Amino acid sequence: MRIVADRRSSISWPLNIARNLIFVPALLSGLFFSQSLASQAQQNVSNTWMVTIVLPPKLMAGHPATLGVLGVDGRLAPGVRVDLSNGLSVTTDRTGRALFTAPMSGDYVLAKASGASAAALIDPAVGASEPNIVSLPPQVSVRDRFWICGAGLNSQADANTVHINGKVAMVLAASPVCVVVLAEPNSATGSAAILVQAPGVRWNATTTLVSLAFVAPKPSLQPGQKGKLGVRIFGTNQKVKVFVEDRNPGVLRFEGGDSQGLTTSGGPVNVAEIVVQAITSGDYSLSARLVPAPETLTAERFLIAAESSAPEDSRRRISGLASRLARDPRAAEKIAADLDQIATRTMAGDLRTLLDAARDAL
Repeated sequence: MRIVADRRSSISWPLNIARNLIFVPALLSGLFFSQSLASQAQQNVSNTWMVTIVLPPKLMAGHPATLGVLGVDGRLAPGVRVDLSNGLSVTTDRTGRALFTAPMSGDYVLAKASGASAAALIDPAVGASEPNIVSLPPQVSVRDRFWICGAGLNSQADANTVHINGKVAMVLAASPVCVVVLAEPNSATGSAAILVQAPGVRWNATTTLVSLAFVAPKPSLQPGQKGKLGVRIFGTNQKVKVFVEDRNPGVLRFEGGDSQGLTTSGGPVNVAEIVVQAITSGDYSLSARLVPAPETLTAERFLIAAESSAPEDSRRRISGLASRLARDPRAAEKIAADLDQIATRTMAGDLRTLLDAARDAL
């Protein structure tokens, strides 16, 4: 989407799902905003995005699970071959999902398709029938997928039903202990009652649905000028952490770096601001997403897995990060920054996928 200078700004909602981005009204993730500092022809940047593999955050050893694959349009994509790290391959059916069985041994599984990759942890099957506390993030974006975990779920995604404030949510992936869902895109923000049902299971839980909106600098910037760009949160008066990225820094520059973690002000007008400078005429695009609460145990497990896959000169540093996180979970933010540095020097592959999974948990 493109906006000409001196014209009213507008929001672009890409069809993306999760830290990996995609475009569709039904399957969105994060907030995207595009604007032009000079009039030019329209252009769509979504054609550079890969597919996205959606795995349940946790699998059960030796048990079936369902994965989903999202195409470049953000929709569940049929006919996509997914290669698993245990040597098996599956192909998504007409619903864009595929059933597979988690390995009996090992701590994690990797899935790869069309240049994309994802990782999930494997828990032992011991104690699978014991009651479990339902867990889910305390805040989720209306346009982001999120997980709900607890015992007794069905490995077949469609055998689980999730309602959010009475509206049916889409189940993208599932295992016996977790489902990944996406709220109906027109869901109201604020407190949300969650009802999860599977054969023999009925849970109730709560979360808070929020939405994000960019507030463009006013008046529109001309090259060389500075201004403030806002990210506003609707649905809660609590302070919220967000991650904002300048996807075309040659046109617009953030003071403090091309990507930044911010905390909103809280209160009725719940906003975070970034000082920006227009560098030259042209298109710029931005993205923003919620930063979930750190899952330090998950991050630690992925770091331990990454250590075993790392070259010898990197193992000590990765091992040190895992040990530090175990000793002091409050260091999660600093460890996340260290992981960002390591990732920039790590080529795409299994190690990078595991490092990214650890980073995403923080």
